[in-house]
Order: sequence, then structure tokens, then C-alpha cells
Amino acid sequence: MTARDDAPPGESAERATLSLPPPNYLRWEIIAVFAVSLGASGLNALLSLIGSLLSKRSLSSQHALLVGSLSPHPYFDLVLQLVGIAEALTPVLLVLYLMARSGERPSDIGLDASQPVRDIVRGAVVAAVIGGAGLGLYVAAFQLGVSLNIVPESLPHVWWRIPVLLLSAAHDGILEEILVIGYLLRRLDQLGWTPWKAILAAAILRGSYHLYQGVGAFLGNAAMGIIFGVLYRRWGRVTPLIIAHSLIDAVTFVGYAALVGKVSWLP
Repeated sequence: MTARDDAPPGESAERATLSLPPPNYLRWEIIAVFAVSLGASGLNALLSLIGSLLSKRSLSSQHALLVGSLSPHPYFDLVLQLVGIAEALTPVLLVLYLMARSGERPSDIGLDASQPVRDIVRGAVVAAVIGGAGLGLYVAAFQLGVSLNIVPESLPHVWWRIPVLLLSAAHDGILEEILVIGYLLRRLDQLGWTPWKAILAAAILRGSYHLYQGVGAFLGNAAMGIIFGVLYRRWGRVTPLIIAHSLIDAVTFVGYAALVGKVSWLP
């Protein structure tokens, strides 16, 4: 590895001793680390200050605006929603950095646009099958008292409601499928896990962070995780699974917003 010509004295020897990556990887590492930690905290603090000045509230009460409530300023609320979605995607940045540092490309987990038509068709078919089955199971589970009554969205009736719901759906698909399918299954493969053991572990993880919705949600999401794991093994691509997950959540979020209070079968 060749050090930069303008590097400070002694940096070349230090880099060789520590086996540091090139400077562009170090910059990427710094951004990724602070995007998931203190950098996000600093951005939230700045937004909290701006919100308190706009609404003339104390900083402590303004903290509520960062966790879902609304201020009297709709455009500031939109900024909060967009920042929240962006911050929630920072683990993806960290995963892509770690893969790049290991010499792996996003295409190694099938994260690219090399097969756009096939990915869209596959994603749409999977979304239709799993989404339809999931809706029926959820309603049945709710009626049996197995699942909690979960409100998919609670945004007010503002002009940016649907775009933010669609962005939230895309966020869910990108975050969960890259981390739980693409990244985790690849790393478990590298650790020598058998394919089915890795798929079951990833499925249980997927179900676990839906437990707040009840046992039915855990089982449903774990089953979805098994199906997605099998499809990933078959296709070698995470992109159609991102599309499928995003479509499922988009229909759920927007459909709930359009139908709640208008149909008797919707909890």
C-alpha cells in the first residue's frame, strides 16, 4: 500500500504497522460510525433547538417532536420525518462500508440494478402472495385475540402524508432486507453455518423485533423471513426482496390511511 505523497512524517510507517485502509475508506468509516451514534445525536439536538425556537417551547418538551408528535409548523414536521427516515437507514451505510473494507461489493449480495425487469416482476409477485396471505392472517389473528391492534400509520392529513408513508415503506424494505437477508446470511455463510440454520436464525431475528405487535406478528414475520431466505438462496439477489417488502408495507400504510374508519373488517 502506497502512502500519500503529502502524508505527515511517520504516517507511512504507522499505516504499514497498523495495516490501515486507504484514506477514502477511513473517511467512509468516520461517516458511518458517527451517522449511527453521536452525529445523529448532534443532528437531533439541532432540530430540537430549532423546534423549540419555532414553537417557543422548552427543549425538554420539544424532545417529543423527535419521536412522532407534531409541531404547529408542518414543514418542520416534514423535515423531522425525513431526518428520522434517513437516520434509521444509517446501519445500511455501516454494513456497506464493512463489506467494502472486506473487498466485497453490493452486487455480491445481489444489491444492484443489473436485472431491473426481473427484480421488479419477482418483487411484485412475492409482495402479492405474501401481502395477501399476511393480511388475511392478521385479520384472523386479531379476531381470535392473538395479535395486537397495530396502527400502521398515524400521520395527520397533510399534503406530504402519502410521500412520507411511501418513503417509510422503502426504508423498511431497504433496512431489513440488506441487514437480515443480504448481510447476515452472507456472514453466517462465512462462519460455516449450514444454509437452513442461517435462514432459521435470520427468520427468528426478523420475528423478534416485531414481538411488540404480539405473538401472531412474530410468527408471521418469522415465516416471511424463511420464505425470503429461501428465495435469496435461490436467486442470489436481495434487490427483489427489497422491492417486495417495500410494496407490502406501502400497500399496508397507504391502504390503512385510505380505509381506516370506512370498512368494518379493518381493526
